[in-house]
Amino acid sequence: MSHQQHPTTAGQVPALPGDRVLSKLASEPDEWALFLDIDGTLLDLAETPDGIVVPPDLPEHLHRLSMKLGGALALVTGRALPYADQLFRPYAFPIAGLHGAERRDPSGAISRIEPDASFEDLKAALAREAEQWPGVLVEDKGAAVAAHYRLAPDRQQALEAAMPRYLEMAGPDFTLQRGKMVMEIRPARASKGHALQAFLEQAPFEGRKPIAIGDDVTDEAMFRIANELGGHSIRIAEVLDGTEAKSIIRSASVLRGIVATLAGDKTAT
Repeated sequence: MSHQQHPTTAGQVPALPGDRVLSKLASEPDEWALFLDIDGTLLDLAETPDGIVVPPDLPEHLHRLSMKLGGALALVTGRALPYADQLFRPYAFPIAGLHGAERRDPSGAISRIEPDASFEDLKAALAREAEQWPGVLVEDKGAAVAAHYRLAPDRQQALEAAMPRYLEMAGPDFTLQRGKMVMEIRPARASKGHALQAFLEQAPFEGRKPIAIGDDVTDEAMFRIANELGGHSIRIAEVLDGTEAKSIIRSASVLRGIVATLAGDKTAT
């Protein structure tokens, strides 16, 4: 794994390169647990939610790395659990979906927040209104709903006006989550930070230090908890700015190369 030099602003402590942090997984595999976002982190972002491409060797690399960590590898994503599972077949990793609103623990047991009839009505109303915004894609995630405007950036203002209105309809148990070209209404008591903590209360994660990797504001809660617990946080970004992450890796493709190397793929560079 190569070590890159990362730019810093005046007076800022240089960030430890993310690949150097991840090398600890090879030298101290029993000491660490790894938590990975999916979109923009393991996989390159696409114009539409269904447009992402999973490199064919990635599921096997994740599986091998998980085995080296004694199973202490989990996916923590805004995707719904069934969709995320499809991406990494035939493997089913411990996973938190919908920012923690649903979770499959290491034993395979699944817990989730179930939407009620009023939330189903809200999702239908949002989908109907979105028909007025060509290019805006409404994604029904079950206990959450997201409006993607990557194909229609000019519709951001319309969504900024509409989504708080739908949040008020959803009630105090929900929150509005902003991300990269997306706005999402999700359960307020769920977060990626809470999901990380829940995993760390169970074997094989229990007693280990967390390394959390993500690319977006939705991952900041996970970074915060990892830092507080004596672990480490890595953001997929060109520069370390406006984040609680302690390190950066420049792109999802670079991260995949590091995962391949850690998994023992001798062809990885």
